[in-house]
Amino acid sequence: MKLIQSPAFVLHAFDYRETSRIVRLATRDVGVVSVIARGARRPKNSFGPALDLFASGIAHLTMHPTHDLHALTAFDVTRARPELASSLSRFAAASALSEVCMRFAKEEDAGQVHDAATALLDEIGRAARDDVATVTLAGIWRLVAELGFAPSLDACASCHAALPAADAVTFHHRTGGALCPRCATRIPGGRTLPENARTVLSSWLAADDGGRAAGAAVARAAAEASNGRTIRAHQRLLREFLEEHMGDGRALRAFTSWEERCAEADVGVPAPAGTP
Repeated sequence: MKLIQSPAFVLHAFDYRETSRIVRLATRDVGVVSVIARGARRPKNSFGPALDLFASGIAHLTMHPTHDLHALTAFDVTRARPELASSLSRFAAASALSEVCMRFAKEEDAGQVHDAATALLDEIGRAARDDVATVTLAGIWRLVAELGFAPSLDACASCHAALPAADAVTFHHRTGGALCPRCATRIPGGRTLPENARTVLSSWLAADDGGRAAGAAVARAAAEASNGRTIRAHQRLLREFLEEHMGDGRALRAFTSWEERCAEADVGVPAPAGTP
């Protein structure tokens, strides 16, 4: 058995038998792991509210050398994040992020998921209500890039020819990004990505740790991206990309619920020109 103490946050938890809980943690030192917190459901236990969803802390782990389920002996909370439960939009966005981490991260991710995801959870908690969706989209795309799956936007994903920055492109999930006009005619199944949507997506992937990118064109495109139907188009683009490159055939249930939540909040919002 190997004893480890690592910064971590709670991705998911559910009851196990009469007194314990199974918890999924994103850790900095050993990636995303499943652990059992024995006795966590007893009236008097050492965990208390420490295992609340999205809470960060120091996880004390006993790593089993051959099993996928390890033991959690303590969790010292450093940040509880109650603000994520203050609105349905924040909670749904944070849940979608957690699902992406659980489904696509590996134990050998070297802490990339932990650092990117905790930064994004804090951004979601600070964001104004109308900015939650765009902050979350930008952050999940950055996480996708951290995992090595960033789509190609400046060069054709098939023949690698350079693509003019100001043009709309065909975005093909299976190929891995934008296609030049010649390749788009040969490879069916692409989706048109308008110029503004491509500008916003490029800015999200190239943004700093706060999710910001400079430039007047980016600012104009980002303003259009805050429209409800445009947000949902970007959500669909991201979900389809995740399902194609990082999925296992199962539906992204929390992500879909987040999409539906945004749709309910923006019924009647007109779609602008150039929606992907």
